[in-house]
Amino acid sequence: MNKVYKARVDKVIKYIEAHLSKKISLAEVAEISHFSVFHFHRIFTGVVGETVNDYTARRRLEKAVNLLIFKTELSITQIALDSGFSSSANFSKAVRLHFGFSPSEIRNPDKVKDSKIGKISSKYGKDFNPSDLYPNRITNEVMDNTNLKGINMRIEVRELERQRVCTLASEGGYESEAIYTAWDKLIDWAVGNGIKPEDQKRFAFAFNNPTVTPIDKCRYVSSIVIGDDIQVNSPFTLSEIPKGKYAVLYYKGHPEETIKAILSIYSDWLPDSGFEPDEFPMLERYLNDARVDGYLEMEIHVKLKDLSNV
Repeated sequence: MNKVYKARVDKVIKYIEAHLSKKISLAEVAEISHFSVFHFHRIFTGVVGETVNDYTARRRLEKAVNLLIFKTELSITQIALDSGFSSSANFSKAVRLHFGFSPSEIRNPDKVKDSKIGKISSKYGKDFNPSDLYPNRITNEVMDNTNLKGINMRIEVRELERQRVCTLASEGGYESEAIYTAWDKLIDWAVGNGIKPEDQKRFAFAFNNPTVTPIDKCRYVSSIVIGDDIQVNSPFTLSEIPKGKYAVLYYKGHPEETIKAILSIYSDWLPDSGFEPDEFPMLERYLNDARVDGYLEMEIHVKLKDLSNV
């Protein structure tokens, strides 16, 4: 893909993500992209695989559902208004149409009758069960499941310095093959620039919750920490991990169980921590190669800010 096209579309996606609670017009994002309005819609759809309206509507709903789960102190009406819906009725209708469940059913999965499973929009073909989102249920499964005795978890707060990174996005979201392809290319690039595999500090930027977002629509970006003297050229991009305070969860166990460990941060630790998550995406720092070892050892980083009284 042409690097200018990709950079312009990425800029639009970042803008949409920062303004999900507002009405966003096609002309507005076309102007940001520096493409003409006439051509921009086709370009965005060709690069992202969704129209601007479909992408914005999906991300608005996904963010709202995460608020239902992780911001239990907020009413459904407040979440609806904060998410850009004119009323809780319109919000409920949109949530049910997309996920197959009402907001109250997603917030209280134990009250769902007949243990039904919804389908996230026929166009995505993704099964959706609100029980998979329920933090306490998930955390208890992690702790109680006898098949997970090998899991070792602990959490601490760390101050991290700014880190310069070279990144490469997965072309297939959270699909395993696409992730490994991105990492193999990035690791080879790092070796070519004098960073031995054993010296590489590897982070992934994980932008989405795969229990809500279709796997191939999740944004996953691999990255390796580099020095100030290393130049980065296409198809790789230069980014940074900002200085700040992070909750760091150590995890060692089955790769398939990482989502449960991640959600335990939000359900068990954050509510009593005095912090709340910052807007920066979650990071996964890999400490081994799961393909070689058969298990995953990693640190999950969530950037923090002081809890607001508002």
